[in-house]
Amino acid sequence: MSIARFSIDRPLYTWMLILFCLFGGIGGYLSVGKLEDPGITLKSALVITPWPGATAAEVGAEVSEVLESALQTLDEIDHVTSRNTPGLSVIEVHIKDTYDGTELPQVWDRLRSKVSDARGALPAGTRPSQINDSFGDIYGIYYAVTAPGFTDAELHEIASHLRREMLAVPGVAGAELRGLPQEAVFVEPDSATLANIGVPPGAILGAIGRLSSVEPTGALPQGGAQLRIEAPAAEAAEFALSGLTIGAGGETFNLIDLAAISRGRVDQPTHLMRQDGVEAFTLGISALDLENIVTVGERVEARLDAVVADLPVGVELHPIYQQHAIVDAASDEFLVNLVVSVAVVIAVLALFMGGRAAVVVGVTLALNVIATFFFMWLFDIKVERISLGALIIAMGMLVDNAIVVAEGMQTDMRRGKGAGDAAAEIARKTQVPLLGATVIGAMAFAGIGLSPDATGEFLFSLFAVITISLLLSWALAVTVTPLLGAYLFKQGGLAAGEDPYGGAFFRGYAAVVRGALRVRWLVIVGLLGATVAGFGAMSQVTQQFFPPAKTPLFYFNYYAQQGSSIHKTSADLAVIEAWLADRPDVEAVTATMGQGVSRFVLTYTPAKPDPAYGQLVIRATSFEAIPGLRDDLAAFAREALPWAETRVQQIIYGPPVGADVEVRLSGPDPDVLRGLADQALAVMQATPMLQAQRLDWREREVTTRPVYADARAQSLGVARADVAAALALATDGIPAGTLREGERDIPIIVRTPRDGGTDARLLDQLLYAPAVGAYMPLDQVIDGFEVQVRDGAILRRDRLPTISVQAFTVPGVLADAAFRAVRADLEAIPLPPGYSFAWGGEFESASTAQASLGRQMPLAFGTMFVITLLLFGALRQTAVIWTVVPMAVTGAAIGLLATGLPFSFTALLGLLSLSGMLIKNAIVLVEEIDAQKLEGGLAQSQAIVTASVSRLRPVVLAAGTTILGLAPLLFDVFFASMAVTIMAGLGFATVLTLIGVPVLYHTYLGKERRAERSAARAGTHRPAVLPLTPQLAAE
Repeated sequence: MSIARFSIDRPLYTWMLILFCLFGGIGGYLSVGKLEDPGITLKSALVITPWPGATAAEVGAEVSEVLESALQTLDEIDHVTSRNTPGLSVIEVHIKDTYDGTELPQVWDRLRSKVSDARGALPAGTRPSQINDSFGDIYGIYYAVTAPGFTDAELHEIASHLRREMLAVPGVAGAELRGLPQEAVFVEPDSATLANIGVPPGAILGAIGRLSSVEPTGALPQGGAQLRIEAPAAEAAEFALSGLTIGAGGETFNLIDLAAISRGRVDQPTHLMRQDGVEAFTLGISALDLENIVTVGERVEARLDAVVADLPVGVELHPIYQQHAIVDAASDEFLVNLVVSVAVVIAVLALFMGGRAAVVVGVTLALNVIATFFFMWLFDIKVERISLGALIIAMGMLVDNAIVVAEGMQTDMRRGKGAGDAAAEIARKTQVPLLGATVIGAMAFAGIGLSPDATGEFLFSLFAVITISLLLSWALAVTVTPLLGAYLFKQGGLAAGEDPYGGAFFRGYAAVVRGALRVRWLVIVGLLGATVAGFGAMSQVTQQFFPPAKTPLFYFNYYAQQGSSIHKTSADLAVIEAWLADRPDVEAVTATMGQGVSRFVLTYTPAKPDPAYGQLVIRATSFEAIPGLRDDLAAFAREALPWAETRVQQIIYGPPVGADVEVRLSGPDPDVLRGLADQALAVMQATPMLQAQRLDWREREVTTRPVYADARAQSLGVARADVAAALALATDGIPAGTLREGERDIPIIVRTPRDGGTDARLLDQLLYAPAVGAYMPLDQVIDGFEVQVRDGAILRRDRLPTISVQAFTVPGVLADAAFRAVRADLEAIPLPPGYSFAWGGEFESASTAQASLGRQMPLAFGTMFVITLLLFGALRQTAVIWTVVPMAVTGAAIGLLATGLPFSFTALLGLLSLSGMLIKNAIVLVEEIDAQKLEGGLAQSQAIVTASVSRLRPVVLAAGTTILGLAPLLFDVFFASMAVTIMAGLGFATVLTLIGVPVLYHTYLGKERRAERSAARAGTHRPAVLPLTPQLAAE
């Protein structure tokens, strides 16, 4: 018994399946996790190693080189980059794509072991390395907190309270605070007093250091047990720093007698933040991977409402980004699009097949989509941008199976067959071809979904959801569709001898097919010409990796000259903030200076700490307001801050990428590298398509260094380290210890009094000479200062100094167009021996993704080819189908050129979907032609006409419903290119199926064609026994 007949004869089982799809799908949708974007495992870690006092070149040569040499022995490493700045080495280790998230913890353990083993080879004075392998966490629920008028201690207490409360919310994975004021306790010894008494600075530093140290105290036996003795608590309230005694020259002094003690903010903080011009800090909250972000967000909001009510008056929380609200809105929008798409399908089918067929196919389609959510929940596939888009992409393929079965069943029942016989007959002829075509349609996405790189991980849910939904569509088409057809389709209705395909539309199409068979070579030449033209047109379509997001957020990036202070950065950004405050199309502005904000969206990459860096996160009133606001802001920034590098940047969907256009130059000599980089920079500056051209090494900095007078200094017992310590006291100060206050440690910094300017402090600075036991001026042990120009930042890649020249496109210009404009000139730059050139930025990201896709595609398309071959057991029929696949590019190219949309990665998905739908339609048509020849006994040309006419309505209806069903996506920034690719490509692919496939079939199967011609010349005719379309077959 066939599946279709069983579904009709045993309706209880089919109704159980229907109820399972309905209620299981609803339950799955309510239970499945929801995210904004698919999760991506950032396969990189940071190794941060401070070396105070060293130059960038020394850090690179003596710290980064040692650690990179140790790390490169790890087999898992793809490449290593490092950023070397004065006193700090930051190494970023990138892992190969072949390792997934489950293997990374073991990789990080091995990395830590390598860093630990290399510790002994590092120079003296380097501090322990810190390894950060979790900087990729996404804090999608992001708030700015303002509390004007509160002390710094109170701000820290409020922040700690908020963080503790958020970590207690079920489903919250972490909470991050940024932008809190940086406090310190300053001890400023009076130079004259120290000189008179003769107290060496080391005595003060040692006494303060011992104050906060914790020493082991041991335990005492007590009644058979050990009574552990704790050290005195080093709480700020329990000791008086001012009463600290210091011994010198046989006497003791209180610290307050020698130094002024104060508490305040550090002179040069590493991070400052403002919200709408008011000083602020931020609170970022991340959710557990297994949790629904919408549910977690609602819990967080409920807890915040309760917490804020208990906070002091004046403390306000300002939402910067609420991922849960965005995901909830996107889910609602998807449901609306789904309802619209199903309604469009039903309306089109009702128009061309009647209301009963429309209900049958529409209900099957709705059950298919709803049931998909159950399996998404079962396999832990989140509802997010990509998985929801997958359902829309698959809509045309989902409806196709049901249309084929419903149309065939309806036609047979009109001829007088019973529902069971009609369902069994159409299932017998189509269920195997439909299954094979369905698997082929899913395999079209296997290459991209199973790619091991970040793009494959980002798009895996697309492959998974399409595969699930397509297999479900086949199962429902051979079970639910026959049962609903048995309930709703009428039996009979055709007069004796009446042809169901005898209408003018079918007869006209049959005439077109017969004419095409007669001039088949002309048709083939036309198709080949159109294909060549299509590939030529596609080369003219601009390329794009991923499109910009439609979120009403964008960034204003600022870079002052390298070496600028954070206060200079803050003052410049305040000018931009004041201008934005007067704009009616701006809702909120978050300013960050010194470093980026927390990673609140997947595509945001926080900038490395730099006092010269600043950024504004600007929320516009709507996405449509961004272009005008962006252009006005860029023009104002160029006028108001001509000395700074400024750039307006939109949020981009997809995996994070670097600059729009980037060139990497590697070699041993920094001077030669800068010369080459200047040439590349000149090329980029010459094109109007690019802006904000920059070197990642930034400008060189002016530094000054004391000239150590060896003879005089050594005779006084003053070492180079003593000179460095004296200079540190006169500038930033020397950390001497910490004070514990609540949950934080407040550093104690010893420095000279801040009375005069910096120059005066340096010239008048005293230092202690152990040989004479007295203080003396600094100029006694140095021969003045020498001014030097040094690289403030040296970047390396795979142990070679590497400088990157980066540029960003002006608004309205795609990265690919700018890349093409400068590519030839940049590649023509002559390189000395030992130097190399490489592309970075969006081109590298897109090329990497395409290369990974290219490695997977042969397997995917090879599998599709083998399935096609197994379906027919013949090479010629398989060749017919695969010949038309590349021809579909023509329609896609025409659509993209006509709309001006770029060929993005989403358009590539549309092209894959298009190939799957084309192969599916071609398989069903070729299978029908073979059936007419083998079972009906028709001559080949007659079989082609008969089969083509019988497949006309399903092919046209599937194409029409798909094209109209994708119409809502034309207004979606992310899916617009994909929608145009499918809609325009499917229009042309329909012509290929209805005209190209019959012509190619008649051409490739030449033996049968020649036999038919010979029989016609001999006056013999093969009988047309199938009653499908007797009139058309006889014509």
